Amino acid sequence: MTARALAAFLIALTPAGAGAEEEARAIGDAGRGAVLFEQCSGCHEVGPGAENGIGPHLNGIFDRKAGAVTGFFYSKALERAAADGLIWDLEHLDAYLENPKALVTGTRMSFRGIASSRDRSDVLAYLRRYSDDPQNIPEAAPTARAREVDLSAEVLALVGDAEYGAYLSSECTTCHQQDGSDAGIPSITRWPVEDFVIAMHAYKRKLRPHPVMQMMAGRLSDEEIAALAAYFAEAR
Repeated sequence: MTARALAAFLIALTPAGAGAEEEARAIGDAGRGAVLFEQCSGCHEVGPGAENGIGPHLNGIFDRKAGAVTGFFYSKALERAAADGLIWDLEHLDAYLENPKALVTGTRMSFRGIASSRDRSDVLAYLRRYSDDPQNIPEAAPTARAREVDLSAEVLALVGDAEYGAYLSSECTTCHQQDGSDAGIPSITRWPVEDFVIAMHAYKRKLRPHPVMQMMAGRLSDEEIAALAAYFAEAR
């Protein structure tokens, strides 16, 4: 980050007050950041009603201690970083967006990073809307994720047998790491049940373009998908 960009970042972190909205905009273009955030919205939600999903919600992310969202299962790598005192200040957020694995080695976050400093600044300006400081910036509409595939209430309500899921999981873990680490293949450990079920049905209906996953999901019944979802939601 250049000294000029860093100065703009630091100005934006000054306490709320007169002119705070203009200062916050010094981070970047929040409107453009909202569009860029779509690449993050498959895992993260932000805004009113945001919930944890594959990744933790990002409300209040600025100046929050790493690993602090209640109810989210963090990777051991992120837990170690939190124990070492990692705080999501602007400098560390920028570094994490640029290259997650460089800042937190072993993170489960399967994201290559954003190379453009302008793009990172704009995404951070957008996320800043949902942090407490400054408080006078109105919240924009939430970025709730649309479902990839419409499933019946009966399919979504299926309660999977986690033990059966453990039996079925051997084919999954030939590629996906059992411990939740990311070795070039996204982690599926501790995925929320509904996210897992929707993703598998999207592959089954060939809405997600991955031929191996389409083949694997195509073999599975609704009950087997529910069983795998139940198992991986609690896997360690």
